[in-house]
Amino acid sequence: MHQTSTVTTAEPAVAQPAPVRRLVSLDTLRGFDMFWIMGGEEIFHVLAKTTGWAWAIFMAEQFVHPDWNGFSPYDLIFPLFLFMAGVSTPFSIGSRLEKGASKSELARKIITRGLVLVLLGIIYNNGLFTTPIHEMRFPSVLARIGMAGMFAQLIYVYAGRRAQYGWFAGILLGYWAMLMLIPVPGCGAGVLTMECSLVGYVDRLLVPGHLYKTVHDPEGLMSTVPAIANALLGIFAGTLLRSDGRTFGQERKTVLLVLAGAACLIVGWAWSFVFPLNKNLWTSSFMLVTGGLSLLLLALFYWVIDVKQIKRWTTFFVVIGMNSILIYLAGDFIDFEHTVKYLFGGLISFLSSEPAKAVAGVLALLAVKWAFLYFLYRKKVFLRV
Repeated sequence: MHQTSTVTTAEPAVAQPAPVRRLVSLDTLRGFDMFWIMGGEEIFHVLAKTTGWAWAIFMAEQFVHPDWNGFSPYDLIFPLFLFMAGVSTPFSIGSRLEKGASKSELARKIITRGLVLVLLGIIYNNGLFTTPIHEMRFPSVLARIGMAGMFAQLIYVYAGRRAQYGWFAGILLGYWAMLMLIPVPGCGAGVLTMECSLVGYVDRLLVPGHLYKTVHDPEGLMSTVPAIANALLGIFAGTLLRSDGRTFGQERKTVLLVLAGAACLIVGWAWSFVFPLNKNLWTSSFMLVTGGLSLLLLALFYWVIDVKQIKRWTTFFVVIGMNSILIYLAGDFIDFEHTVKYLFGGLISFLSSEPAKAVAGVLALLAVKWAFLYFLYRKKVFLRV
């Protein structure tokens, strides 16, 4: 990922209304995910740069996106975010449907929320509309969260359980077929390069302004379609977790999450031999591999926190996860670095080695950001969309 209002209930996930029943594991996993976005990965980058230690270089390499085909753990952060937005849907929208809420009214709120996230993404990319339209970048991380989450939630509201699975499979197979069979002028069909993919061609035709990589945008229009499946997979997981304990006990739910995650990983890995893992194109194999890893992480956090009730360590991440959109946006509007220099600049300058200074600077920045979020957490101030 390259990127207030006050309420009395906590925000369970990006683009989701507050659920009736909270999962501490979901809040914690979301905070764990956002920790790396708010600067956690910089610890390894500065160590690798200042020390040259082999293990630090190895870890830093895990927090870099591949140039095109391939996969690194850093690629999981964005899909995991989408997945978690899906997990909370059965707890929030599902409970409202059970209480007789109007589907049309829910749909209106879902669409409004999605469009607001698109607007926030445009502001995040370009500022408050001071950039000429032809120079603006319209695709964004927030837009993908908004649109993918919106369509997944609409499918959840209007489609039955079997139809939801049909949508999931149809999206992945249909996307594969389009990219492999529809020819691109001057390139032909099935050419999955940045210049010749159908994804980039469609974005160049339909997306106004400029694309992030000129001929391609990693958060473009067409590649948002398979991202819907990440949110749908989260909805399937949330439906399982919300199910009556008499049907599936907590231990069995954990096992089912692990089995589903392993199945997605195996299918995605096998599919990657003919449809490569590619975050820029958000290929169907990429969706399944990231979805499988998301399921396994959710199973781990759910088993440790909600099943075994080992919760003391969760507060640090929960504080981050409860204001996930806010901390993502805040860096562009709040000068955290200035606060770090004011509070810790003198102390950091006294350190003798460059690696120590670099790591202390990153830790101080993380501490300032976390303290800001903790203050809002204690005051029950959360950014709701």
